[in-house]
Amino acid sequence: MKKLLYTTLSVIFSIFIFSCNKIIDIDPISNVGAGAFYKNYNEVNTALAGCYNGMQGPLYNEWMFTDLRSDNSLQGVPNTSSVDNIELNDLDMFTLNATHSDVYDYWLAAYKNIRAVNYVLGSLGVTFSNGQDNFGTATAQLNDDQKKQLAGEALIVRAYHYFNLVRLFGGVFLISEPEDPQTSKKVGRSSATDIYNFIMADLNTAQSILPRISYSQIAATDLGRVNIWSAKALLAKVYLTLGRKADALMLLDDIITNSGYGLLPSYADVFSVSNEMNREIIFAVRYKAGGFNLGSPFANLFAPTGSGSAIVAGDGKGYNFPTTSIQAAFKTSTSSGSDARKDVTVAVYNTTKPYVKKFLSTVAVSYDAENDFPVIRFSDVLLMKAEAVGFDGPSGVAVGIINQVRQRAGAIDYTGTGDFSAGFYKYPSGGDSAINSASGFTKALLNERRLEFAFENQRFFDMQRLGDAVQMIKDHFAEEYDVFYSRISPKIPLETLQGNVTKDKLLLPIPQREIDTNNEIPIEQNTGY
Repeated sequence: MKKLLYTTLSVIFSIFIFSCNKIIDIDPISNVGAGAFYKNYNEVNTALAGCYNGMQGPLYNEWMFTDLRSDNSLQGVPNTSSVDNIELNDLDMFTLNATHSDVYDYWLAAYKNIRAVNYVLGSLGVTFSNGQDNFGTATAQLNDDQKKQLAGEALIVRAYHYFNLVRLFGGVFLISEPEDPQTSKKVGRSSATDIYNFIMADLNTAQSILPRISYSQIAATDLGRVNIWSAKALLAKVYLTLGRKADALMLLDDIITNSGYGLLPSYADVFSVSNEMNREIIFAVRYKAGGFNLGSPFANLFAPTGSGSAIVAGDGKGYNFPTTSIQAAFKTSTSSGSDARKDVTVAVYNTTKPYVKKFLSTVAVSYDAENDFPVIRFSDVLLMKAEAVGFDGPSGVAVGIINQVRQRAGAIDYTGTGDFSAGFYKYPSGGDSAINSASGFTKALLNERRLEFAFENQRFFDMQRLGDAVQMIKDHFAEEYDVFYSRISPKIPLETLQGNVTKDKLLLPIPQREIDTNNEIPIEQNTGY
């Protein structure tokens, strides 16, 4: 799929997008020369800014693997001759093969930025060996505090990429320092366990060297940079993915008690382009409109096709088409509470075209929106704590956290009368509508995460971590079959569609190009491809 926002491989833009005003300094590193670059704080900091920008590349495709392969979205056009749409259909229906171009684009963008991060860490003297990060002599001239600050941030960015890679592909190539192309061909796939150990080492190092500064103490020029709380929140999610709930809980309690981050009163304000990097945003990929090739593409990618400029200038591509089930999951009622998240998250154009609204803002140029993309919000920290605590009764801590998040969205107290399932209520502490079992709690938590983080690239991972992802996707096919999948030509029986989904197919294939072009060692493909 054509990339409309990203820079060429030969020119990397160094971007200062950390301040609330996203002041930008564009300087092609290639004009300086790699050998002469990372020599002092300013140069390493500028290179690190380029790594922050580099997170945009993989994010362009990430929704295809996280929302499109879940029950949140569809490809949107049942009968299509468009190559782009056909490839999206393959992802949506789990019929892709190892040559899928979007999978390769994501893989390439992720490893490109990992390489850039490794150059930053190399200039700071940071290496990885024997299962831990080691600090040696830096080639750049900077003081110890500067070295720790830049290294900590770089380690978080690297861990972020590898966490996504291991969840999407399983064991991948562990590259901890810059490698030339021929040497890199001698690096085989590491196990998923080794990749997770690498991620945890990076995040543990980052949280041990970054300063404990609360949100209110962060300088305006540093808003947008990852920090100790970003490291702890990401590490907590890693721990939950590995089933280490007690370890996650310690980190989450620290964030909740000491970070200074918190819920905003209004869900809509979290995503406002006039309120970016607010106290709910712990980690985000930043974008900057204005013709710098740094704007967000998602306003145009997700706006409905054929809408002209009614939704966003330059029309939309209609991607990430919301399913009927996600639209119905938001409970709205004038008499029993209404979920304010729905109007922020989805809308419908011309009564027939639902679309993702969360990342929409006015654009002067197509694919150049201002909206940042959140990676971890404070509400995620809260709901992760509920997950780590586990079910502790209908009036326990975990259910109370879910209710806290629901209340911010507009849920009201349930008095025991009326249809609980039709309205938007907080869960009561007793009665038939209370959460009375561990299974009921998990179902409620999954539902709350679906609503709170809809189209923030979390759903597929949540389904795997908290539910039976294979069965949930099969159920999704059944629920959407009559309104969508039955209209695909030639017609695909529901049983065939559901049969495409297996545990093996939850992982993406290793791009076939990586296997075919390696003349040094054989590379094992994931099972099923």
